[in-house]
Amino acid sequence: MSQNKNSSVLSYEGCKNFRMRIVLATLSGKMVKIKKIRAGNDDPGVNESEASFLRLMDKLTNGTRIEVNETGTSVTYMPGLLAGGRLEHACSKQRGLGYYLEPVMMLAPFCKKPLHLTLHGVTNSQMDPSVDQLKHSCLPILRRYLLLADEQLQLKIVRRGMAPGGGGQVFFTCPVQRTLRATQWLDPGKIKRIRGVAYAARVSPAMSSRMVDSAKAVLLKFLPDVYIYTDHYKGEMAGKSPGFGISLVAETTTGCMMTSDVTSQPQGAEGPPSVPEELGTSAAHLLLDEVYRGGCVDSLAQSMMLLYMSLGQKDVSKVKLGQLTPYTIEFLRHLRDSFQTVFRIENVIPTEEEEDLNTGGGKLTLTCLGAGFSNLSKTVS
Repeated sequence: MSQNKNSSVLSYEGCKNFRMRIVLATLSGKMVKIKKIRAGNDDPGVNESEASFLRLMDKLTNGTRIEVNETGTSVTYMPGLLAGGRLEHACSKQRGLGYYLEPVMMLAPFCKKPLHLTLHGVTNSQMDPSVDQLKHSCLPILRRYLLLADEQLQLKIVRRGMAPGGGGQVFFTCPVQRTLRATQWLDPGKIKRIRGVAYAARVSPAMSSRMVDSAKAVLLKFLPDVYIYTDHYKGEMAGKSPGFGISLVAETTTGCMMTSDVTSQPQGAEGPPSVPEELGTSAAHLLLDEVYRGGCVDSLAQSMMLLYMSLGQKDVSKVKLGQLTPYTIEFLRHLRDSFQTVFRIENVIPTEEEEDLNTGGGKLTLTCLGAGFSNLSKTVS
């Protein structure tokens, strides 16, 4: 919760939305103070994954000052300039690489030099979006804003790494952008095909096939064009722990993407072991939930879309979304603190045809005036 704010300092309490606060502070150039981080816990202060994220931000920027008190319960972050360039970082294995990649993808277009980032750690975890999901959910939004940058914009899994041992490796490249244009994205289109990948590392390849069969058993009832690849890893490419999972993506006629992702229980975790058939069915149902929620971006990419709309040129941007997630609602509040951007949110009244077809949950139109953000650190080519 925001306690006090003036033109250059933002104060918050608690560990919730830690990455969100650091990302927005970096873009707005405002100092942020976060107090009472797990102050009442048996293990107070910033945890290993948050400390690893702060070290990554230190590598990504130039001139950033980070002060953490002795108990780790208070962090003061004074942002520098986003530098970019060639970077490598070993992430904490407490969280998946999606925990680190998601905020980096938001910041990457505003670096001084094009970013070439190699991350090491857990590529697929139950707590965080997988690298596969980020690739299909967030990269299309970056492509929409970074015109003609397809070859330079890449997210590649070099090695799979399942929890808890990790051993995965991911390579992400992104070009830089001076300004973001205003966008109008109001037609989600209709689902035309479903693609996916079922992956298995250090377990039998049959696990992948079983997940594919159970997911297709659900999805083929709705759409004939369903194709799910199988990806089996062994040896060095399979990381240090066994595991399996499935990532699905539904593509619409207007290029919108809806994603879902399910990963097996980590080795040594409490509870019953994961069953491939259950994972496949669960991923298919989660994808159908996303399709029902609707909108032009899925729930994972809502915050990135709204950030780029608020940073765009001083013109009106509009997007149609499904119901906002609790994380997105918090993100809108933090955007208002950092950039004074306020969105107008309106319910979309469905047409008679849409009501007859039952095209999903209630949709929203979000409208804002861009802040006219400019990447001043971008080198002149």
